[in-house]
Amino acid sequence: MRSTRRRTWALLAAAAVVAGLLAPVAVSAANRAGSGAAVPLAPRPEPSGAECRTSVEGSRVVAYCHNPYPTTDLVRLHTECARWWDVDADGSAVVVQPGRTVKLEDRCWKEVGSAWVSHAVSS
Repeated sequence: MRSTRRRTWALLAAAAVVAGLLAPVAVSAANRAGSGAAVPLAPRPEPSGAECRTSVEGSRVVAYCHNPYPTTDLVRLHTECARWWDVDADGSAVVVQPGRTVKLEDRCWKEVGSAWVSHAVSS
């Protein structure tokens, strides 16, 4: 008799745990099925910003930035030199009008560690 009671309580406890785990899934499925109206998607952002190609040759850095989009982009060349005594540089911002290409240049005394272009898109 005792083993039957224990087994019954164990089965009831297991059923309660399974029901507790499956309840959120069932509620979520019911909400999706019963809503009727589709949830509107977030609007896609307009593409913007110039596309830049950066090349390093020795101690010189050159970046060409072309803006194919209808918004104006402000680009800035950043150069990090490899030697600790060589001064890193952040160039001034250059406006890239729609449909235009600009050339950005910088240099280090010795080797270039890294170079990248930052963007600030304006309308």
